[in-house]
Amino acid sequence: MIKTEHKHKMEDWLPTSAKEVERRGWDSIDVILFTGDAYIDHPAFGAAVVGRMLEAHGLKVAIVPQPNWRDDLRDFKKLGRPNYFFGVTAGAMDSMVNHYTANRRLRSDDAYTPDGRAGQRPDYASVVYCNILKELYPDVPVLLGGIEASLRRVTHYDYWSDKLRPSILADSKADLLVYGMGEQPLLEIIRLIERGVPIESLKTIPQTAFVIPKEKSLPKNKNWKDLPLFSHEECLSDKTKYAKNFRHVEEESNRWQAARLTQDVGEHTIVINPPYPPMTTGELDASFDLPYTRLPHPRYIAKGPIPAFEMIKFSVNMHRGCFGGCSFCTISAHQGKFIASRSEESILKEVDAISQMPDFKGYLSDLGGPSANMYKMEGKNLKICQRCTRPSCIHPNICTNLDTNHSAMTRLYQAVNEHPNIKKAFIGSGVRYDMLYNNMASNEEKESHKAYMQELIENHVSGRLKVAPEHTSDQVLKIMRKPSFKLFHKFKADFDRINNSKKLNQQIIPYFISSHPGSEEMDMANLACETHDMDFKLEQVQDFTPTPMTVATVIYYSGIHPYTLEETYTPRSKNEKLQQRMYLFWYKKEYQEKIKDRLKSFKRFDMIKKLFPEKDNKTEKQNHKGRKSNFKKKKPSYKSKHRRTT
Repeated sequence: MIKTEHKHKMEDWLPTSAKEVERRGWDSIDVILFTGDAYIDHPAFGAAVVGRMLEAHGLKVAIVPQPNWRDDLRDFKKLGRPNYFFGVTAGAMDSMVNHYTANRRLRSDDAYTPDGRAGQRPDYASVVYCNILKELYPDVPVLLGGIEASLRRVTHYDYWSDKLRPSILADSKADLLVYGMGEQPLLEIIRLIERGVPIESLKTIPQTAFVIPKEKSLPKNKNWKDLPLFSHEECLSDKTKYAKNFRHVEEESNRWQAARLTQDVGEHTIVINPPYPPMTTGELDASFDLPYTRLPHPRYIAKGPIPAFEMIKFSVNMHRGCFGGCSFCTISAHQGKFIASRSEESILKEVDAISQMPDFKGYLSDLGGPSANMYKMEGKNLKICQRCTRPSCIHPNICTNLDTNHSAMTRLYQAVNEHPNIKKAFIGSGVRYDMLYNNMASNEEKESHKAYMQELIENHVSGRLKVAPEHTSDQVLKIMRKPSFKLFHKFKADFDRINNSKKLNQQIIPYFISSHPGSEEMDMANLACETHDMDFKLEQVQDFTPTPMTVATVIYYSGIHPYTLEETYTPRSKNEKLQQRMYLFWYKKEYQEKIKDRLKSFKRFDMIKKLFPEKDNKTEKQNHKGRKSNFKKKKPSYKSKHRRTT
């Protein structure tokens, strides 16, 4: 149970009920936010960030967490109509990923709900919430945001209905969609609303999207180029056009100076304005330094712990964005590929706040970000970055313009180590080990890589270090936009060397994915053999789940790679997926006979011998013994004796 009463009063959280609004003496509310998550007043949760940011701007903000959409809709009515707008988010995850497994089975829990209870938000929560609000208050603007809205802003493949769906704007009826991290566009929206500009006139704010009638001209902006996409209807009839669309969307999402995208859907046009440039350190600090309680709202005190909060309550996020561009990952589609880093002062201030929490025992669970080791990294010449269209700065090779110096991170880790209330700060985020072996780096960068690796392994591993090679096949890794598995071997060798030199008993925990586009059954068999040779019994594994706005999902649906337009194999049937997945667990008895049977069908007896050497050797010895005893009993003929001797 979370203890909050001795440190905070109810007014320290944004109000969630009419009674809490009344206690503040408000006669109206400027913005009411609806979220599919429980309300946790912490910078890791989008509704809290938006609410605190608007509050800091002088607005009266309330949050309605996990409203009941099944009853008489009283949760949607209890606070009345806001002065400015309703804000809607499905929560920190796409609601369908939150609800269903890779096999489309309903999950039994929800990490963003007290006690992990499932069923507290609807499928396609963004659409459901928006439709209810537009029906109840047709004249009140609805702004839609969050990761579900970001990743569904254009025609997208929806794995759970197994079909292409149009932009979420078409289904939700929202007046404006804010994609990506919302601080910059929301501040501009509020600034213009306060100047008297109606929301229906806000058509040229970066990082927003909206719908207009097809016959209507686009709002004028002389600084933007326009890039029309194939219509939703064209995508439905031609998978190649859908794939081509994705490449434009990904490239423009990750460009410093992007084009405005348009896509026709029926009688309307979806307009997606280009994103803002990356946030400055000062802007990001301002967001993280808001007066969060860092705790769930007191309404949950008797309802059990919230798993997602328990996981991050003693962690610190140092930066946003990821330039890895992994084919199966949505981080860059939502946060962008450019890194926005907090100042050391802001991070240490948060460390100090955590150290004052009543149940803190001195251990930080993570000092990281979307990837552990990208803090403070950017292009050496930012003008080159501003023209770049590469979706990844480190694949197929590390960009020569990328500064991979790890010194700032190493210094920050050491500064946290010196905090009097910190016993140890662990790195829980995944480490991109490929950047530590950048052959094109300067000598200074290479020295920083060695110093970082030493500091990381010696002082910041909680017994197990997470890394994500994802696969062992170069062919699959190329599609994943991940480095060769040879680099993982190199990193593990250095990890073991440092551990041995310091007499540390620590492990690497590698993450792997089965059934990824491009992965064939023999690729998974090779993965089993490689991990067997390295003495790994895998725990952190997952079956590929197609999510909107990723290269891998486009391949899964269309069968072609959106950049090369080449046909690419993808395991789609349940049987294909199960056959690939079982190789991850070669060490479990229930899979061993099945694996042997499959390998026999491919005539890969060498793999059987490698994976199950003891059993095969026993069998071979028994067979040999049987042959030997039979030989003794049988008296050979002259001819057979002659054949043996010759």
